[in-house]
Amino acid sequence: MLSLHGRLFFFTMIWLSFSSQANQLSNHPSAYLAMHGDDPVNWHLWDESVFQQAQKENKLIFLSSGYFSCHWCHVMQRESYQNPAIAQQINRHFIAVKIDRELNPALDAYLISFLENTQGYSGWPLNVFITPNGHPLVGLVYLPANDFSQLLSQLSSIWSQDHKVLSKDAANGAKELEALRKLPEPYTPRSNDLLNYQQAFIQQTWQQADDLQGGFGEQSKFPMAPQLSALLSFYQRNTDENLGEFLQLTLSQMATQGLRDQIGGGFYRYVIDPGWKIPHFEKMLYDNALMASLFFQAGDIFSRQDFLQVGLNTIDFMLREMQHQHGGFIASLSAIDDQKKEGGYYLWNEDELKRVLTPREYLVATRYWNLHGNKTMDDGHHATTSHDINSLAHELKLTQAQLLSTIQSAQNKLFTARSKRTLPIDDKRLASWNGLALSALTKAITITNKETYKQAAARTASYLQQSLWNGSRLLRAHAKQGDIGRAGLEDYALVAQGLFDYYQLTQDKTSLAVAKQLIHQAWQRFYQQGFQRSENMFLQYANREAMLADDVLPSSSATLITLSLQIGNNNDKRLAREALSYTHKVLQSEPFWYVGYLEAVSLITQQ
Repeated sequence: MLSLHGRLFFFTMIWLSFSSQANQLSNHPSAYLAMHGDDPVNWHLWDESVFQQAQKENKLIFLSSGYFSCHWCHVMQRESYQNPAIAQQINRHFIAVKIDRELNPALDAYLISFLENTQGYSGWPLNVFITPNGHPLVGLVYLPANDFSQLLSQLSSIWSQDHKVLSKDAANGAKELEALRKLPEPYTPRSNDLLNYQQAFIQQTWQQADDLQGGFGEQSKFPMAPQLSALLSFYQRNTDENLGEFLQLTLSQMATQGLRDQIGGGFYRYVIDPGWKIPHFEKMLYDNALMASLFFQAGDIFSRQDFLQVGLNTIDFMLREMQHQHGGFIASLSAIDDQKKEGGYYLWNEDELKRVLTPREYLVATRYWNLHGNKTMDDGHHATTSHDINSLAHELKLTQAQLLSTIQSAQNKLFTARSKRTLPIDDKRLASWNGLALSALTKAITITNKETYKQAAARTASYLQQSLWNGSRLLRAHAKQGDIGRAGLEDYALVAQGLFDYYQLTQDKTSLAVAKQLIHQAWQRFYQQGFQRSENMFLQYANREAMLADDVLPSSSATLITLSLQIGNNNDKRLAREALSYTHKVLQSEPFWYVGYLEAVSLITQQ
C-alpha cells in the first residue's frame, strides 16, 4: 500500500496529466477566449509549451484565431467546436490552440499572409495546421461541420503516414514565403519619385474603384480608411473633378446605407454586397475612430456639414457605447445578440415598428429608412436611408420641418426601444485602437471645442500614459482581470501618433515626451533591417518585412517612420531614412496598399 505521501504524489500526477489536456480558456480575461472555455475541445494557450507537447506526441498544432464580435467565429464554434464528436477528433489527433487575434495581431497577420499566399483568400475564423517544428502546413477559414470533420480525418491520416514528408514540405514552404520578404537594394527616393508614386496610386485607385456605387471591389465593401484619407489629401492638392465625385459618392454611401447604424450611430466592419446594404454587424473601435477622422477630413475639404456631422455622431456613439469608466474605450460590440442572431439587436419587424411609433412616425420611418416590403434579412429589416428629404416630403405631403421633426422623434423612440435589447461586448481596452480614438477626439475638438470631447480626450491620454505605459514598456490591453497580451509595433506606433496629435492640440509636454519614448522603443524592439510586428511569435523562422501594408489599420511601420522624421531623435531619424530606402520597388508597383508611406517620402524629399 502507498504511503500518504505516495498517494498524494500519485493523485497529483493524475491531476497534472488531466489538466495539461483540459481546456485552458475558462475564465480567461479575453472575452473571446473565455467564450470558448466551455468547449469540449482541449484548447491550449499559445506559448512554447505547445511546441514541446506537439514534438513529444508528434502531432500537428491546430491553431484557430478569431475575435469576440466575429459572426462566423460564433457559427464555427456552435457547429464544430461545441460538437462532441468533432472535439474528440481534435483532441485525439491535434494540439488545439485558440488565440484572440486582437491580442496576437502579429501572429494573426503572419497566418493571414500564409493563407492569402497559399489559398488566395483569408478571413476569420482563421485556422492553420502547424507542424511541431513551427511551420504552417495548411490553412482554412470557416467550414461547415461535416466538411471540417472530413478534413480533420484526412489530415490526421496523412500525417500519421507521411509526417516527415509533410514536415519537409511545410519547412520549404516557409522558406519560400520568407524569400518574398527579402529586402531590396536600398534606394533614397527623390521628389520626382514621389510624383511617380502618387500617379501610380491614382491609377491603381481607378483600377479597383466602383465608380457607380462607390468604394472598392465588386463584392464585399470595406471602409478602406487609409486609402480614402490619402485620396482626400491628393484631391485637396490636385483638384480632380472625377476623383472628387467618386470620393463624395463613396462617403455618402458609407454614411447613408448599411455600413452605418442609422438609428444609433457608429459603423459596422463591412458590408457583404456591392450596394452597401447588408453588413456584418460587428462594431469595432478602430473602424469608428478611423471613420470619424475620415469624415472630419472630408467635411473640411468638401465644405460639407453633413460629413462633419457624421464624424461627430460617430464620436458621440463611441462616447456613449464604447467609453470605459476607468479610461479608454472598449474593443467591440458583438455582431451576435444575446439570442444568437446576427444583427438581431439592430433589426426591426412590422409589429415592433407599429407598437413603438405613431401612425405618422411609422409612415415616415418605413419610407425614409426602407423598413417596409420584403425583409432585408431573415430576422427583420435593417435601416438604410432610401429617400432624400425633399422628395420624401413631397411624396408624403409634409413640409421639410414636419418631416425632419417626425424623423427625429421616430429615431428617438426606436433607439429607446432598441436599448432594452442586449448586445454582448468585448470590454478589453487595446492600446493601438485607443491611440486611434485619441487622434479622432483631437480632431473633434478642433471642430467643436466641446467640453465633453476635451474631457474624453484627456481621460484617454491619461489611460494610455499612466495605465498602459510604465516608462519602458507598453502594455497591449487591459481587461477586467488585469493586463493581457504583449504590445507590438502596431501599439507603439499608433499610441505615439495619438499622443502626438493630442500634444499638437493641447501643447501637453508629457504627451510629447511619452510619444518620443514610444518611437525610440519601437525602433529598438521591432526593427533590424526590416520590421517585425511582435517581439516573439514562437514560430521557428524569421519574420521581418521591409514594409507593412495599410490595411484596416494604418501601416504601423509607415506611421513610425513619419513620426520619427517629425519628432524622433537623430538616431530614430537615421533609422527611419534607412527603412524608407527599402520601399522604392513596392511604392512603384503597389502604392495602393502602402499609401501611408507617401507622407514619409514627402517629408524626406522636402528636406
